[in-house]
Amino acid sequence: MQRGPVPDADERAIADFLDALWAESGVAQATLESYRTDLEGYARWREGQGGGLQGADRAALFDYFAERTHAGYSPRSNSRLLSTLRAFYAHCVRRHVREDDPTALIDPPRLPRSLPKALSETDIDSLLNAPDITDPIGLRDRAMFELMYACGLRVSELCNLPATALNLRQGVLRVMGKGSKERMVPLGEEAQHWLQRYLSESRPQIAGKRARAPLFLEHSGQPPTRQRFWQLVKQYAAAAGIDPRRISPHGLRHSFATHLLNHGADLRALQMLLGHSSLSTTQIYTLVAREHLQKLHAKHHPRG
Repeated sequence: MQRGPVPDADERAIADFLDALWAESGVAQATLESYRTDLEGYARWREGQGGGLQGADRAALFDYFAERTHAGYSPRSNSRLLSTLRAFYAHCVRRHVREDDPTALIDPPRLPRSLPKALSETDIDSLLNAPDITDPIGLRDRAMFELMYACGLRVSELCNLPATALNLRQGVLRVMGKGSKERMVPLGEEAQHWLQRYLSESRPQIAGKRARAPLFLEHSGQPPTRQRFWQLVKQYAAAAGIDPRRISPHGLRHSFATHLLNHGADLRALQMLLGHSSLSTTQIYTLVAREHLQKLHAKHHPRG
């Protein structure tokens, strides 16, 4: 695909769209950057074809998607791009920059069903027990894992938690989720125990005399990055004898949701705990739970 600078007119149109999207919907910064990347890529391609971003027609979009498919882009990537373009051209129509939406009659690519990867409760116990709690960083890691599994946090939410978000006396955690939406999540007794130990035994050693805002710290005084957390998950999964192909960066979050459903949790309550804006997003976990029950039935029922 084309590289190089984006034409000035297209750059201004993209900036105007992203500013409006942030003001109207309050979407996360990472989502805005994803939209920017998609639109700039299409703008460069359009320039190579002798056209501009705002004036593209349906035929140009078909050609672009065909070229991406030939280049090996996945259906999921193309589906995300189509969503970005729909939002952009809807914005152009609202601003009377153009009269029609060229994406209106384009069907999204059919996506394969992708289920979240959840660990068994036995594997979760092994993973949680893997860190060396005699070491300050190991105790921190145990507290991080316990908290993520207890509250179903996203990795970004976990790594960016301020110390003020935690209220051990009331047993709750205040989480700032996607789109700056805040939710309150209850802590379990195990998570409270390990967090108390981390705060009293480990965090003072890691932070030293410096006052630090993040709840979880590296020796540098900064919070662990998402990439660092993923490294820790792989490291401890290997130590616990868990196949790395069976775990993902959000493995503890997925396990939290799946295990709650397996034990009879209400889907609406789970939606609130996970911070999903749509119930349809939460419903994917019912498929995971159903597959789990089918496997149990097949394994243990005499006529399974």
